[in-house]
Amino acid sequence: MIKEVVVENFTKVPDVMERGANRIELCDNLAVGGTTVSHAVAVQTIDYCKSKNVPVMAMVRPRGGNFIYGVDEIEMMKQDLIHLKELGTDGVVFGCLTVSGWIDEEAMRALLGLAEGIEVAFHMAFDQIKPEYQFKAIDWLIEHGVDRILTHGGASGTRIEDNLDRLKEYVDYAAGRITILPGGGITDSNYLHVTSVLEVNEVHGTKLVG
Repeated sequence: MIKEVVVENFTKVPDVMERGANRIELCDNLAVGGTTVSHAVAVQTIDYCKSKNVPVMAMVRPRGGNFIYGVDEIEMMKQDLIHLKELGTDGVVFGCLTVSGWIDEEAMRALLGLAEGIEVAFHMAFDQIKPEYQFKAIDWLIEHGVDRILTHGGASGTRIEDNLDRLKEYVDYAAGRITILPGGGITDSNYLHVTSVLEVNEVHGTKLVG
């Protein structure tokens, strides 16, 4: 079972790894859903996790709010991605959308090109894609080499337990072509139920190890 634990800054990394985290999502500003960390935090976390053979997925997000980015913001994301890759991150986490509720294909292609050679997760921007487009979005992300889709299966604020039917639809549709990574409200007390229902072996959260 892969328990991807979300950490804000470096301070909790050793503790959550001691308690069973075996992949880290590294970000800052969890109050707004996570943004890119500073250089020093990235260096410290990546080096520490490498010494323990625990992979790091680093958030590439210039701000909180929506996932519709302007030209300057996309440029910042490119530079952050290059920087994190140079520091040795195992993967990056990002997602870009259009005002019409679809994937920003141009921005995603540019970022995916820069991420070649490391893992990529498309984060919960997926949940803001129009529902009628989401299965088509799974296909697009598969075709463009994305490794995982992080999704809550429903609107922010809903209980993960109430979204299991939709999440199972994603898992079944993906059919092993891409990893569906459930997150948002998964804890050390409910992850076994979630993984059993969905038949997955990866989960994501801030409270997976207590």
